[in-house]
Amino acid sequence: MYREQLNLTSLDAPLQLRLEASWVQFHLGISRQGLYPRSSPVVSQLLQDMRRFPTISADYSQDEKALLGACDCSQIVKPSGVHLKLVLRFSDFGKAMFKPMRQQRDEETPADFFYFIDFQRHNAEIAAFHLDRILDFRRVPPTVGRLVNVTKEILEVTKNEILQSVFFVSPASNVCFFAKCPYMCKTEYAVCGNPHLLEGSLSAFLPSLNLAPRLSVPNPWIRSYSLAGKEEWEVNPLYCNTVKQTYPYNSSNRLLNIIDMAIFDFLIGNMDRHHYEMFTKFGDDGFLIHLDNARGFGRHSQDELSILSPLSQCCRIKKKTLLHLQLLAQADYRLSDVMRESLLEDQLSPVLTEPHLLALDRRLQIILQTVEACVEAHGEQSVVATDSAEQSVPDSSQANLTS
Repeated sequence: MYREQLNLTSLDAPLQLRLEASWVQFHLGISRQGLYPRSSPVVSQLLQDMRRFPTISADYSQDEKALLGACDCSQIVKPSGVHLKLVLRFSDFGKAMFKPMRQQRDEETPADFFYFIDFQRHNAEIAAFHLDRILDFRRVPPTVGRLVNVTKEILEVTKNEILQSVFFVSPASNVCFFAKCPYMCKTEYAVCGNPHLLEGSLSAFLPSLNLAPRLSVPNPWIRSYSLAGKEEWEVNPLYCNTVKQTYPYNSSNRLLNIIDMAIFDFLIGNMDRHHYEMFTKFGDDGFLIHLDNARGFGRHSQDELSILSPLSQCCRIKKKTLLHLQLLAQADYRLSDVMRESLLEDQLSPVLTEPHLLALDRRLQIILQTVEACVEAHGEQSVVATDSAEQSVPDSSQANLTS
């Protein structure tokens, strides 16, 4: 398989699949507590491997392939040409989702853009992984920045003829490519190397669905995804009462996990959380996987308070989450400082501009003020909740995904 992927041109001996490969160990380490344990050496190795291992194949993602064959016009038509992403496979047979750079670090999303037509930013994916790890959620797949040679590491290793056909050399002699889809997919939406090297994010793949089935569930606080419509939660301040009476939010830890996700999305400014995924093996109390964060960190100058609606309407928060947020609000552990230091590990540092880092501190204060208002209105005992899932499985090694 390895020789075939390299078109028999490599002089190196074919590599064998190694069970000690970092991506295999990452998959084996997924537990009820999160995608990886705290201070995981496996994740550190995985980030390093995704950064340096050569690619042996490149292909469109399943989303891109679906666009080539059909269009669900019951949903608003999105200019998917600006959402190019590829699946890269490395020499150790690990896979990662590659999202190329579309915007410069200092560019903000225009105020007139709807959230569903915003660019997907590679640096947002990288920063979201670091923030998720700092918050001790551990629900974002390991993600790292990399300079990719689009000629050698994509064009020359792909067998997809459609992907090959969208490569071209620009008037500036840079190698470029664009998404192939039914609409809005033209050379003006291309991404280009300089002349071959292109920044991008690489997010580790989760185990395949036949090994570890996942459930995709609509977010109760989903947005309308139309130019004028509004969802019920946007006009009904008592909407959470309805949610709390609906399975599975009426009897499990799911609602608290939704609120965790809303806090995370508010910090990064992500308005595009229409669905969430979770592993079926862990049941209703399993953690929510925070996938697809590339529409975060678009506007540092605006705090979108509607993202916090699950928290402000339900007035519930995990005690563990609250204690962590309070710690990151202290001067010695200021969130922006911890993020700044963490992001220095990435090859593409600086990943975020200073205004985006400072916006994290401002938004953290808004979250804590929202919790304080809830406590004043309902009492701490009603607002601050113990995470039952954490108490039920004291030894995460006994609840591994692939055990």
